[in-house]
Amino acid sequence: MKLKQEPEDFQVEERTDVVPSGEGDYAFYRLEKRGWTTPDALGVLRRRWQIDHRRLSYGGLKDRHAHTVQYLTVLRGPRRNLDQQRIVVTYLGQVPLPYSSQDIRANHFRITLRDLNETKLHRAEAALAEVREQGVPNYFDDQRFGSVAGGSEFVARLMVLGRYEEALRQALTAPYEFDRAAQRQEKTILLAHWGNWAVCKEQLPRGHARSLVDYLCVHPGDFRGALERLRPELRGLYLSAYQSHLWNRTLALFLRQLARPEQLLPVRLRLGEVPFHRHLDAEQFHHLAAATLPLASARLKLAPDDPRGELVRAVLKEEGLELEQMKLKGFREMFFSRGERSALCLPGKLLAFAEADDLHRGKMKWQLAFELPRGCYATLVVKRVTG
Repeated sequence: MKLKQEPEDFQVEERTDVVPSGEGDYAFYRLEKRGWTTPDALGVLRRRWQIDHRRLSYGGLKDRHAHTVQYLTVLRGPRRNLDQQRIVVTYLGQVPLPYSSQDIRANHFRITLRDLNETKLHRAEAALAEVREQGVPNYFDDQRFGSVAGGSEFVARLMVLGRYEEALRQALTAPYEFDRAAQRQEKTILLAHWGNWAVCKEQLPRGHARSLVDYLCVHPGDFRGALERLRPELRGLYLSAYQSHLWNRTLALFLRQLARPEQLLPVRLRLGEVPFHRHLDAEQFHHLAAATLPLASARLKLAPDDPRGELVRAVLKEEGLELEQMKLKGFREMFFSRGERSALCLPGKLLAFAEADDLHRGKMKWQLAFELPRGCYATLVVKRVTG
């Protein structure tokens, strides 16, 4: 069973209730893209329209491999369209407030699975019936952890521990599977001459990495200061990746305590196996459906008798940390988010049908369509039904 990495086989469209009008300081746009991450596509838009990143707001990060539609606002943005390099930006009108994740009502997915024989199709249909009834655990999926190379540390964990040079080195030199040639070359230079900032400055092209090296030339040894000067979107990715990893482990522990061993199905994610539930009884399912779990942060305040506190502290203990340490000392603009996330993801408007696969003779393709609340991952549904 294959999910082809082609945009037309994985389509995502944001559902929003925002209605643009002729009023407001924010230009509202529809962004359609193929083969780009959201930050990459917005980088093209910023360069083309010469827009500072602080004027731009959007709701969510969409997958590089999908054909996606999402929305964004630009403070005092141009009232025109853009069609360039596999992105299409359509001006829709004006709104009074910047667009954010809170404006996303749901995401609608259309996914095609290919190269199925009858046995695989029947198994997938049976698994989908279980998903339709009891959903999937609301883990953060692999897309959240692109900043974590195989076997490497989380940048944010190193920052929490005060290991600032290691954190900066990881941020600037860790390999990423989608690095372009120029990015790979920058990382090679930094690895070869790390600490010799004058040589790094001489060999690096103008750009973000060189600006950080410039800072270290003037302030050698101030790695915390260099980390503060990382691009805001990168800082956010590093912090959210570590918090999301800790939250996933908290959910996994919650499920192991909730369900019996025969009710758990191991599913492999990028950072390791996690349990998925199946065949929960009514009381167990009610408990799961009602549960929210907090993000680990020193600012987290729970009642002493709240059992979720024990879960979070147990996970942090395995990391060699205490909850009170989940903060970034001395950083003015960097902090871990405070909030909660539902433990269960239940797809809505779920449809599926099979037909002959036009790319694999004698095999079937299976097309799925469903909606998920914002922040949920359709790839978890795919992994569950193909597992």
